[in-house]
Amino acid sequence: MTVSVALFVRLEAKPGKEEDVASFLREGLPIVQGEPATIAWFGIRLGPSTFGIFDAFPDEAGRQAHLSGQVAAALMERSDELFSQPPAIEQVDVLASKLP
Repeated sequence: MTVSVALFVRLEAKPGKEEDVASFLREGLPIVQGEPATIAWFGIRLGPSTFGIFDAFPDEAGRQAHLSGQVAAALMERSDELFSQPPAIEQVDVLASKLP
């Protein structure tokens, strides 16, 4: 399977909400496992209060399906509670990849 597009979402936790954000990301995994067009999905920690999501898709239709899915809805629903600023969602093109 090949991927051509992805999302990189940068998340900055509110003070004291760091572990809540980590839990939120862990809880997102079972949801995206049910998305056939989400080829790869990573919840990541970049620093003490900085987190991110990187996910990859075969095409734009897959990316848009994910953006209108349950994880994206939960992210926006809990944004004010968990994050010090709105999630920064970047749509990126994948130039090269290695998948299992």
